[in-house]
Amino acid sequence: MINTSWKHIRRSPYQALTAVLIMTITFFVATILVVLAYASSSVLKYYETRPQVIAYLKKDVPTEDISAFQNKLEADTRIEDVRFVSKEQALQIYKDATANNPLLSEFVSPKVFPASIEFSVKDLSFAQPLIGELENEGVVEEVAFTASLGSNQNLSQVVERLTSISQYIRVGGGIILTFLLLSSLLVLLVITGMRIASRREEIEILQLIGATPTFIRGPFLLEGMFYGLMGATVGWLFAFLLTLYLSPSLVSFFQGIPFLPKDMLGILQLFGIILGGQIILASALGTLGSFIALKRYLKI
Repeated sequence: MINTSWKHIRRSPYQALTAVLIMTITFFVATILVVLAYASSSVLKYYETRPQVIAYLKKDVPTEDISAFQNKLEADTRIEDVRFVSKEQALQIYKDATANNPLLSEFVSPKVFPASIEFSVKDLSFAQPLIGELENEGVVEEVAFTASLGSNQNLSQVVERLTSISQYIRVGGGIILTFLLLSSLLVLLVITGMRIASRREEIEILQLIGATPTFIRGPFLLEGMFYGLMGATVGWLFAFLLTLYLSPSLVSFFQGIPFLPKDMLGILQLFGIILGGQIILASALGTLGSFIALKRYLKI
């Protein structure tokens, strides 16, 4: 059956090329959409879990009280990534931020900066209640929300915008992908129908000499599977190479925000999972297209 399928493909190379091209476009877009969905989720998670709350401590607070307060925060299930920032560390952070203008930090003493404890919340909905609780703590002078995005409202807007973008990618991508999959299925139906029509006499002869339905249908099913596998592999490969080519520019644009796995092994694992899923989907799609065409055009 494999040899017969290959003969069918070689006899009509343009039809085969058309089917593979349509499948390639479909799975190229599918790969890009999956990568975009992964990247948007990674960026969203980055903003949701970055240090968002800073509790500035009162001056001359005993070390034991600070340790007890930090332990209390670490035990809170709503909180993660608790970090103590001393006065000296706060001064260094200030110097790094004003490195382009040394005069701003030349005469600044660590005493000017209060010690603080920074932490992330596991969900943004926990932030406001936690701020209210921290303001009632005896060791806390002031509570600030977010380390680098400004106010509570600003970070919320960033997260809401990223959430909307992520949802648009999923919903819009799902619609586009569904349309492309249906288009690919339709192309396979047409091409398989043309194959059956062109081999009508040969099929009738096979029936007369007692060929089984499986023997007659098998090459068409394998042909559809071949189109799917070839299109999925080529489309995936183009998307993978495009991602590698654009990665340096994207890393520079996002400035350290982890939108993709950091190392090549992680990227290979991500694309390996995508390829595995697409091979299964493409095989099923190609087989289904040929099966429907056989049911429609071949009565045996």
